[in-house]
Amino acid sequence: MLLAHTCFTLEVSVGKNNHVKARNGTDINLLCIFTTCIGFEDVTFRWEYRFNETSKPEELQKGTLKNKKSAPKIIEIADKSFRQSRVTLVPSNETKDYNLTLRLSDVDFDDAGRYTCIVKNKKEKDTQSNATIFLTVVDKFEVVDNTLTLIIVAVVGGVIGLLILILIIKKTVSFIINRNRDKKKDCLVSSSVNDNTDNASKPEKPKA
Repeated sequence: MLLAHTCFTLEVSVGKNNHVKARNGTDINLLCIFTTCIGFEDVTFRWEYRFNETSKPEELQKGTLKNKKSAPKIIEIADKSFRQSRVTLVPSNETKDYNLTLRLSDVDFDDAGRYTCIVKNKKEKDTQSNATIFLTVVDKFEVVDNTLTLIIVAVVGGVIGLLILILIIKKTVSFIINRNRDKKKDCLVSSSVNDNTDNASKPEKPKA
């Protein structure tokens, strides 16, 4: 039987988790990877920001890519906003996919929102695909208190250990009892044999 090879068109991915958090004042990389099984040429790409689904898109970065071996050519955006001046493209072609990750520096609370990576491949008749990351900005990351979890794990571990100890003691006692019982049986059998031997060796008294 011949198995047909499945070939997918242009796909854009932002990773397994498209909801990310960043701490105010830090830098964050927003992942964007695109792949296509027939290769690509004359790709155009752009990153857009929206505060919500209905707000007007704000272009953060855009450019072109000749092929996999070439470096992206950035197209300058006139009149950069405060957010646009803090983004940098971090491209990579080290794997079979192509990476168009965007680095956002000095994250601010106003940076929270939707970041969309859009890619168009001329080789696939200008097929276009996109993926979105949802960024939440926090003052500090919450420290998860694992005390209760550790207590529960310790208690469960202690109970399991106690049950194992009880089982071992039970097996040991049972073994000792069975061994002593076997010894007693051997002693009784040996005593019975000796008695029979003694009785057989005694001479019978002559009848009067």
